[in-house]
Amino acid sequence: MNRGKQPSGRQPSLAQLRAFAAVAEHLHFRDAAAAIGMSQPALSGAVAALEEALGVKLLERTTRKVLLSPAGERLAVRVDAVLDEVEALMEEADAVKAPFTGALRLGVIPTVAPYLLPTVITLVHDAYPDLDLQVHEEQTSSLLEGLTAGRLDLLLLAVPLGMPGVTELPLFDEDFVLVTPLDHWLGGREGIPREALKELNLLLLDEGHCLRDQALDICREAGRADAPVTTTAAGLSTLVQLVAGGLGVTLLPRTAVRVETTRSNQLLTGYFADPAPTRRIALAMRTGAARAAEYEELARALQEAVRPLPVRVV
Repeated sequence: MNRGKQPSGRQPSLAQLRAFAAVAEHLHFRDAAAAIGMSQPALSGAVAALEEALGVKLLERTTRKVLLSPAGERLAVRVDAVLDEVEALMEEADAVKAPFTGALRLGVIPTVAPYLLPTVITLVHDAYPDLDLQVHEEQTSSLLEGLTAGRLDLLLLAVPLGMPGVTELPLFDEDFVLVTPLDHWLGGREGIPREALKELNLLLLDEGHCLRDQALDICREAGRADAPVTTTAAGLSTLVQLVAGGLGVTLLPRTAVRVETTRSNQLLTGYFADPAPTRRIALAMRTGAARAAEYEELARALQEAVRPLPVRVV
């Protein structure tokens, strides 16, 4: 359809279309007026104005009855279709206004997705059954690009982001733990000082993972000037298997420990002295997002849902 072409004459109003549709259905002005709650003179005037706007005669009026002209018979079908589409438009608008309906495109970082998504999916299934949750697992930079470009609606990731135009909705803090081989001198210990990281062969994720950057920050805070990396992995599962093979140690967020360390009997978990190194997980949305109130409510509901996990709700 060429929407750029200007129609001849004046465009009809919805009131005029409804008036004509009622007359076409009832073939009686009084009955048609009663059906749509309009006075008979107003109805007659609306139909006349429609005829003038379209430049065609729609009705044949006699003293006893009303008939559709040939043009009226053809256009009545079109008018009904237009009014049906307008009704569908209004119904769709009502559906859009209803909270927690339609699609929600959620972006999640890989070091959160396997451990938090079961909780998120259960929450959405139980509390928001009409919400169409669509999950996209990507690294932080890709998620932020998707959010700002409108490809994604909401993100679940580690913060702070420090990005203009993005609002963070904090959910919880979680500690990092030290995962070691069975024979490591720090294996299974509690109260490990951060300074111990200075001398460890620390295995890290590949470039681009925010968890890698967080681990390097923790090392710098512990007084380690550099962290030479000879072995890296694309995911935490591989990283933990490298540790089980004796290639070094690594840092895991607490939410990942149960999933990742139970795959091998060659691992021990050590815990840092207070204050332990931590990361904060949050939802992130575009500042001023149209569904901001929904996202804020979802954040509050998710805070309650994660309480059974080894985290500290913000």
